[in-house]
Amino acid sequence: MTRTRALTTPAADAAIEAACRALRLPTIRANFADLADRAERDQLTYRGFLAELFMTECDERDRRRADRRLRAAGFPRSKWLTDFDYDANSNVEPATINTLATCEWVKKGAPLCLIGDSGTGKSHLLIGLGSAAAMAGFKVRYVLASKLANELVEAADERQLTKTIARYGRVDLLCIDELGYMELDRRGAELLFQVLTEREEKSSVAIASNESFSGWTKTFTDPRLCAAIVDRLTFGGNIIETGTESYRLAQTKARQDRQS
Repeated sequence: MTRTRALTTPAADAAIEAACRALRLPTIRANFADLADRAERDQLTYRGFLAELFMTECDERDRRRADRRLRAAGFPRSKWLTDFDYDANSNVEPATINTLATCEWVKKGAPLCLIGDSGTGKSHLLIGLGSAAAMAGFKVRYVLASKLANELVEAADERQLTKTIARYGRVDLLCIDELGYMELDRRGAELLFQVLTEREEKSSVAIASNESFSGWTKTFTDPRLCAAIVDRLTFGGNIIETGTESYRLAQTKARQDRQS
């Protein structure tokens, strides 16, 4: 075997940088010098050093993919399950949320319903669980119920309904927020039902609503359609009731009391 002439350190660094550019390994290119110095200090074997290089590249690619999935989900703000205040809302069991955070329900295509008054943490949990699913590698999409209904009506008017429903059908988890805050017209409600039917027992839907199921007739004025939608969103799924006492309001009052 022919041996190549030993390279000086600057020449080796230049060769590695050029190779990383050609092979599209930006993380190794940015970190190989520091990793090499650390490997020398820690007396890593050649194999150990090589493993460090490739794991660094893979970890960074995983992080970038997760960031892309989070952006694609369209969450209006960042909310993480680790930031949820269970002490402020004793209705929510940490063990239940921790189990949901494993995303097994998303793998199974099961639905999730978060029911409770405003300020009880529904949207926080919805976004937090959606973010956990995105970080775990699932395609997630967040949308307000009224916005989704309006989008579907516009798509139907423009003869793009099949394409729009298919687009929502491709995500692993569809998070629908603020269901029940306003009445949906019959056409919008029927089209929303089509989206839910398309996903039934195949892909997960998670909803957050300020109305109990009995109050959904305010949103879906057709009783039969309302019953069918409730059935789609509860069969084989999880229901979490976050209660009626707003901890956001309680926190605001406590802060004002401290300042007064």
